[in-house]
Amino acid sequence: MASSISTAGSSAPAPPSPPLADQDGREARRQARRSRRYRLDVKLAPYAFISPFFLLFLVFGLFPLVYTGWVSLHAVSTLTPNQMTWSGTDNYTMLFHDPVFLKSLRNTLTIGLLSAVPQLLIAMGLAHLLNYKLRGRAFFRVALLAPYATSVAAAALIFQFIFGQNDAGFVNYLLHFVGIHPIAWEPGTWTSQFAVASIVMWRWTGYNTLIYLAAMQAVPGELYEAAALDGAGRWAQFRNVTVPALRPTILFTAVVSAIGSLQLFGEPLLFGNGGVGINGGSDNQYSTLALYMYRIAFNAEHLGRAAAIGWVIFFIAVVLGGLNALIARRLRKSA
Repeated sequence: MASSISTAGSSAPAPPSPPLADQDGREARRQARRSRRYRLDVKLAPYAFISPFFLLFLVFGLFPLVYTGWVSLHAVSTLTPNQMTWSGTDNYTMLFHDPVFLKSLRNTLTIGLLSAVPQLLIAMGLAHLLNYKLRGRAFFRVALLAPYATSVAAAALIFQFIFGQNDAGFVNYLLHFVGIHPIAWEPGTWTSQFAVASIVMWRWTGYNTLIYLAAMQAVPGELYEAAALDGAGRWAQFRNVTVPALRPTILFTAVVSAIGSLQLFGEPLLFGNGGVGINGGSDNQYSTLALYMYRIAFNAEHLGRAAAIGWVIFFIAVVLGGLNALIARRLRKSA
């Protein structure tokens, strides 16, 4: 019985094979699906690779910016941030009637100029020297980055001793030898701003020097050879070849320095003696926008007004960035 069933099963006809046209159709559909996946992969893979940056920027950059703008339109205390009362543009109106805010804005401008202009000029001169074949160039390049790597707290504390009162400060000690009476650096307006600006210059000159040096090394050597054949000395080559080639870099460093001055916080905070640093001095003589924003938020507990100061800083930075783009475009057209 079993053998008969096995024999009957073995003699059953094989299922008919699909036509060749059906096989070709299925293969074509598989190839089409594979081709679509490949095209989607080519189009979407770059966006997938860069999506972490945009997600992080959305969470930690764009959302805080937009939320700060929303808070700036409310009256809200730092102690109760969830209890907000709509005030419209009152926070901005009060700012521009606040003499301390206007003074901080003016101080930010003056300290920025006092620090940026000498800093960039010194950086360009140092980069021009390092661009020549000097012994120990690698050592000097590393040494220039040492102040940049130093924490702002350590730098500010050191400069407290340098610009100390009476003969206790190093600068006053040197002035004593040339017959100049000791200068009260911290209480004065221009003297305190110069002292704070000197901290910024000390920290950032080396950084800008390396930026200028990299730009100088990108200048074609044929330009210097042609200038030398025309009889131009080193100063003439620097003025007529190096500086015109560095115009985009100079513009970039100037804008970055200006934006950095808007964020100036640690230097004036730590420079003040006896706890007056949080106020930018006894008469707010070296108070900056960032320092005043911190004081309004955490000392006066006016979170909405502090958010308004933050948006004023952001608006100024956007204007500076727009000027940078406009001038850079004109430089490219004139080149």
